[in-house]
Amino acid sequence: MNDLMLEAMQYPIGRCNKPNELSYSPEETAARIAEIAQLPQLLSAEVSELTDEQLDTPYRPGGWTIRQVVHHLADSHMNSFIRFKLALTEDTPTIKPYREDLWAKQPDYEVPVMISLLLLTVLHTRWVFLLRSLTPQQLQRSFYHPDNHLHYTLQYAIAVYGWHGRHHLAHIQSVKLRKGWK
Repeated sequence: MNDLMLEAMQYPIGRCNKPNELSYSPEETAARIAEIAQLPQLLSAEVSELTDEQLDTPYRPGGWTIRQVVHHLADSHMNSFIRFKLALTEDTPTIKPYREDLWAKQPDYEVPVMISLLLLTVLHTRWVFLLRSLTPQQLQRSFYHPDNHLHYTLQYAIAVYGWHGRHHLAHIQSVKLRKGWK
């Protein structure tokens, strides 16, 4: 398998845009929030009928299994919710990065995916309520990510997490398509 094929499997919807490459109109922000709102339902529809063997299939060579992707989304989005709350209540907090690769190897990643789907459903209900309530001034609040030395406005973080959900959903959809699974 060549590098271009691996890149397409790793980034089936393309890489996440940089902050200066995005439109931040109210309509665009509302569309990204809608994507975050829809993710639990779309994800559940993609994985609810898969067998354990299918769930334990990597989406690409060297990549996570579908099960790990689902659990990762729950972990990542919990962290994001906390980062939003910190940014709303502190002045440019430095967030705590975490080792996603090592989290994906923990024993709780073996539980049924329905656990993380339920978690995502409840979390996204609360998160989306918060996101839809943000004022233009609050959207400009930010947190600092020490691993990549960037400040993320909440408006940009909304765009990132809209992309993040679509990105991992596309991983699952693409492996299902390649394998001929319904």
